Amino acid sequence: MKLYPNPATNFINFEIQQHNNDRIYDLIVYNFLGKKIDQIKGISSRTTVHLDNYYNGLYIFQLRDQRGNLVESGKFNVVK
Repeated sequence: MKLYPNPATNFINFEIQQHNNDRIYDLIVYNFLGKKIDQIKGISSRTTVHLDNYYNGLYIFQLRDQRGNLVESGKFNVVK
């Protein structure tokens, strides 16, 4: 998965690099304490997350398939 810009201010783009066109994923975002902040369902290739309700800090994302299996995870930074 490619995400940019990182660090992010107003928005961040998530782009699935090795995607199969018929696969649908859920993107789940947690703060650094492990609390779920956001969940975007039904992404197939690219999505933009607006960071209006995000505070400064480090966030962890998980990309999960429709069965709930973890496909990829990583982190990004929000700087406002």
